[in-house]
Amino acid sequence: MHFKNENFASIRVAMSIFSIILIVLTTVFVMEWVAWSSHKYIMHGWGWGWHRDHHEPHDHALEKNDLYGIVGAVTSVSLFALGSPLVLGNDAWEPATWIGLGVMFYGIIYTVVHDGLVHQRYFKYVPRSGYAKRLVQAHKLHHATIGKEGGVSFGFVLARDPAKLKADLKKQRAAGTAIIRDAAI
Repeated sequence: MHFKNENFASIRVAMSIFSIILIVLTTVFVMEWVAWSSHKYIMHGWGWGWHRDHHEPHDHALEKNDLYGIVGAVTSVSLFALGSPLVLGNDAWEPATWIGLGVMFYGIIYTVVHDGLVHQRYFKYVPRSGYAKRLVQAHKLHHATIGKEGGVSFGFVLARDPAKLKADLKKQRAAGTAIIRDAAI
């Protein structure tokens, strides 16, 4: 009987590890949708006051837009707290810890890809081919609009074909829904 209990416990641990990995990876995937939605409807909507300086030329090390990163960090830490028995005792909800970890991993990916690769805030590297080049092109096309109206490519990790994004920008300019920088398309 003791042997069976040990096997059962090890099976439970393996299932728990699988569940944890699944929760973390699912959260990272869902965060791209959350980021896309937040970028399109909050940052380019009522939250434009924090996001505007990200779309304007400047030589500052920090932007008001960086406050959105703090919001993400607070979200992640809050989820860690909700999942922590040290904070909530028996009321802790363990999956919240792993969701918080997924939010944190997405934040790291965002920081490296968006701030590092695309805007070169931390390192200078210009990709010449592959998906990294596509990410940079897609985000540069996102910055092709003047102001908060219109635009394309609101996600940070998944990027559509730049040729299709350019076509969308041309349609927006023709419809008068966006002001596009002339050199952009």
